[in-house]
Amino acid sequence: MSDKTSTGSGLKLNYKRTFLIGFAFFGILLLWQVYDSWCPTFLTDIFARRMYDLSSAELKAGDPDKILNVQWIVGIIMACDNLAALILLPIFGNLSDRTRTPIGKRMPFILTGTLVAAVAFPFVPLFFHYNNVVGMVAVMAIVLIFMMMYRNPAVALMPDVTPKPLRAKANGIINIMGYFGGAFATVLGIFLKLSDYINVADSARKLWIIEIPFLIASVLMVISAFVLFATVKENKLAEELKEEMALGEKYAAIENPVDDDAPMTPANRKMLLAILGAEFLWFMADNALGTYIGNYVIYYLNSASSATMLLTILGGVASVVGFAVAGVIADRIGRKWTISSGLAITVVGMAVMSFVAPTGTVTGANGEFAFPPLLFGVAVLRGFGMALVHNCSFPMVVELCSNKKIGKFTGYYYAASMSAQTITPILLGLVFKVTLAWRALPVYTAILFALSGLVFTLLVKNIKARKVENAHGLEALDGD
Repeated sequence: MSDKTSTGSGLKLNYKRTFLIGFAFFGILLLWQVYDSWCPTFLTDIFARRMYDLSSAELKAGDPDKILNVQWIVGIIMACDNLAALILLPIFGNLSDRTRTPIGKRMPFILTGTLVAAVAFPFVPLFFHYNNVVGMVAVMAIVLIFMMMYRNPAVALMPDVTPKPLRAKANGIINIMGYFGGAFATVLGIFLKLSDYINVADSARKLWIIEIPFLIASVLMVISAFVLFATVKENKLAEELKEEMALGEKYAAIENPVDDDAPMTPANRKMLLAILGAEFLWFMADNALGTYIGNYVIYYLNSASSATMLLTILGGVASVVGFAVAGVIADRIGRKWTISSGLAITVVGMAVMSFVAPTGTVTGANGEFAFPPLLFGVAVLRGFGMALVHNCSFPMVVELCSNKKIGKFTGYYYAASMSAQTITPILLGLVFKVTLAWRALPVYTAILFALSGLVFTLLVKNIKARKVENAHGLEALDGD
């Protein structure tokens, strides 16, 4: 097949270019997978040891409520990161919209953010290993600030060079590239098990077990940024694609046309607020799982941390399938019902997770229990369901703005997601403290996913892009 596919409007998606732009998202998800898989457990371990003056092994062997009692502190630290993102993402989005340089408007932010974050990232496990909580949290903050400089412009780059009717299809490709990045981190977590570090005496801990994933993530981030820089020439593409971008405006899936010189119409504003409100709720749920699933596996199920990585792999494979077929589903039922279906599937997964309990069967050398196989099915449902959601939601937001305001509207999208991720670690941490029950995790997420589906289904209109045929099946993954 060609590296381009036509739509009924005469617009063509360049698959090769879209995959190359996906290297930006590759670096983003690579870092966040390592960050979310390791950092909450680092924080749990270091605060619990300080608060109760016990070793990690003594904590696990003793009262499990001690672990639950520090989750609210873990939640506050993780939420502070997201609070900074809430402030910084819209700022960097607006700045990149207005930036003009010989290498483009997004690329200076992408390169600077990547390089600084990559240099700082390996110091997180180093400070943790030497029990320096202040240093660890400070470096986490530096990484986050510079990743926020990178993230908004990197995500805005795809709609910068993709006409509106093609963005859902392109977003699927971008997300698949991102999941490849997450897969690198996940495989590392299988062979370098965090539980092998946490579950031994403090004097027997090996720094390299936790340091290598961070080092590899940093190296791959830098490589992905330079591949992007070498292959995607922003200014040249902006000139070449002027006519296609203008044509894309005519075929956008919006109720009212977008006009730079006029305020948003009431219909478009209502649509935007409804999408962002539902997004806020589903990110509250999804981030709760991302933040606490590692601790749930280690401290509640008493299983090896490598099981968390297997969950991530299964969820990632299901997500890739979801991104590949989302265009087919959206063609037939529209983006609204595609997202609503994804949320319904995810709610079913969380309901099933509510019945999962520790197996009690000892299999690991450190007294770890066998992993409940039912959770693998949950991971598949969540991965597939949320792929349908993410594939269509971001394009729906940037559909409501002109090409001159993509960074700004990307900032709105991330403001909703990051405000949710600021609140949810603290809120769920407090729920753990009150209930002293790890089962609160699936119940909490099921409720929020259901609420997001209700908001989205009731308030968002189903508007299909005019005269556009999305790629189907394997065609969505076509390349040179």
